[in-house]
Amino acid sequence: MGWLAGILGRKAPAAPRAISIRARYDAAATTDANRKHWANADGLSADAAAAPEIRRILRNRARYESANNSYAAGIVATLANDVVGTGPRLQVLTDDAQANNEIERAFNAWARSISLADRLRTMRMARAHSGECFAKLVSNPAVPGPVKLDLALVEADRVTGPAWGTITPDEVDGIVYDSAGNPVAYRVLKEHPGDRSLNLEQETLPASKVVHYFMPSRPEQSRGIPDLVPALPLFAQLRRYTIAVLSAAETAANFAGTVETDAPANGEADPVEPMDTIELEANSLLTLPAGWKMSQVKPEQPTTSYGEFKREILNEIARCLNMPFNVAAGNSSGYNYASGRLDHQTYFKSIRIDQAHMARTVLARILAEWFDEAKLIESLVPPRVRALEALPHQWFWDGNEHVDPAKEATAQATRLTNHTTTLASEYARHGKDWEAELRQRARELALMAELGIALPAAPASQPVDQFTEETDDDPEP
Repeated sequence: MGWLAGILGRKAPAAPRAISIRARYDAAATTDANRKHWANADGLSADAAAAPEIRRILRNRARYESANNSYAAGIVATLANDVVGTGPRLQVLTDDAQANNEIERAFNAWARSISLADRLRTMRMARAHSGECFAKLVSNPAVPGPVKLDLALVEADRVTGPAWGTITPDEVDGIVYDSAGNPVAYRVLKEHPGDRSLNLEQETLPASKVVHYFMPSRPEQSRGIPDLVPALPLFAQLRRYTIAVLSAAETAANFAGTVETDAPANGEADPVEPMDTIELEANSLLTLPAGWKMSQVKPEQPTTSYGEFKREILNEIARCLNMPFNVAAGNSSGYNYASGRLDHQTYFKSIRIDQAHMARTVLARILAEWFDEAKLIESLVPPRVRALEALPHQWFWDGNEHVDPAKEATAQATRLTNHTTTLASEYARHGKDWEAELRQRARELALMAELGIALPAAPASQPVDQFTEETDDDPEP
């Protein structure tokens, strides 16, 4: 190109110079010091890493800990209780208030008849120790009421592929997908493989009749991993340390004392048979052979760090669930008011996210199926609402009790006075429907006026700074 540039009278461009870039991440370097630590790191996909046999081992171990470890059982039960509580309550949001009330009453009556809240708690516990839970939407003639819809829970072990968990482009361990990646069918064993049955007969259910409840942690993840997986080694360490401390304390207690002498071998001391035992009588004095003295074995267990070690392990265990230590341990003795509220902020936010996820993946499917069946019953759904394809709605969950109700009531009054909140928001904090609560309050006031009962005087509100944080001097909750 140089001769052509000379003819045209232009200077030939300089040849590009190779630039050497030196950059790296220390975490990507493999050294003798970290080689063993990163030995198990791999590049498997989400479904390959959670292969059927791997998930089976994780499920079995997580279930074992939650069944035999008191802390694990309490953590799983507390998490389910805090997420589901006494159960979600439906609020229908159509333009017809009367129709809304009728549908809400009908759905709540059906939910009580099938113990929906209990089944949701079971599903949340299953997600913690099994990674996922399936539910079949079936028709059950034994369900009281006009709607015969029922929820039949299915353990994760029963949903598996025909070759015990094959992974193919259109099927992942019992879940069949279409070309767009949507589940279209589930293969469910008719008997649980843990029943020691050789019957591997399956039924294939359409995806419209199955609810799959799990929380994926990676893109393209098809099956769930137990929430307790990161904490399983810690549960084992906690169990081993507790047993070791107890064994050491028992060993020390079993030996009352030893007989020792300062005399040299073959010295001036009466001969004593080695490893001989002496039975001591309670409340008595003991004479020893000449040249010998008795000393008591000092118990070295539990060590002073025993309680601190258990607290640190429990704190690490609860972290993967966004649960504060005092909730996981059931012990708030080391907390004051401010630190208790601060630790619970992350936990309550996690609970709200869990509730929203359950509402989208489970409750929305249940409500849609119930509404489709209820629309066929003229006396249950008014004609003006029956034409709707989907029912506009929202869910109310149990609210969280405030540590100091007096402070919360004062702050609530201040927010309402300043118009920085609404009655709907304040009632929702306690898991209540503001319209239903106001109607109930109006009926109470009308009855009080009819009976001549003096109406309660409105308390004088004292302005408070709702953004002021409590100090460490506040009393313990």
